[in-house]
Amino acid sequence: MTTPLHGDRRPVVTVIQSSPDVPLDRFGEWLGDVELRIVAAFAGESVPVAGEVGDGLVVLGGHMSAYDDATAPWLPELRELLADASTQGVPTLGICLGAQLLAAARGGRVQVAAPPGRESGIVDVRWRPEAAGDAVVGAVAALADSRHSTPQPSMHADAVVDLPRGAVWLASSAMYPYQAFRIGSAWGVQFHPEAGADTLRGWADSHDDVDTDVVLAAYVARQDEVEAVGRALAESFAAHVRASADEPEAVSV
Repeated sequence: MTTPLHGDRRPVVTVIQSSPDVPLDRFGEWLGDVELRIVAAFAGESVPVAGEVGDGLVVLGGHMSAYDDATAPWLPELRELLADASTQGVPTLGICLGAQLLAAARGGRVQVAAPPGRESGIVDVRWRPEAAGDAVVGAVAALADSRHSTPQPSMHADAVVDLPRGAVWLASSAMYPYQAFRIGSAWGVQFHPEAGADTLRGWADSHDDVDTDVVLAAYVARQDEVEAVGRALAESFAAHVRASADEPEAVSV
């Protein structure tokens, strides 16, 4: 459980980074007045235990699969951290691989190279009724259009195919159903709310099956909407971290 804030201490959010080119990106600014502690797991920095992360946890994406322990030997500890944090009341956000690791850690299932193929570019994320009023994604769902959708960057071929027991399903897309979910004190999002144009370009360039020009054109066409949604999610998560740190007993587990 997180510790209440004392005086004007800024809440501490630990960020686990699994690939050098999958950074916190724009979330570094959008999370606002929090102290960020970046753990570069890909560079050999140790994954903390739940009691060491501070007031919140963000687990970023990466190029490995959620089960690729041979390539990324820190993944078992990261899955354990996500399981513990989500059951101990630590506000947690898993992004792309982070969401897949959260699902796997809590008993769900991730399919590597899922049959629909790579979901790339700007994706319409459709918010379910369960998202309305949610402590973190409710602010994003409130920005949705008449089809209950918001545009967000995406770049993945693995996908959650079974949610953990007790998870709340929050959003889907035309290609993959589990775009967002909540379990305990953790949220997982399959899309990349943190990704700006330069980061997205780098990912697109690294895949032969992705047309970088098409991806960037879609991004530019909807840039204002994409940024508004990403910023809303970051700000809402940071506000939840602050509220939970002030009143830890109020965190739902």
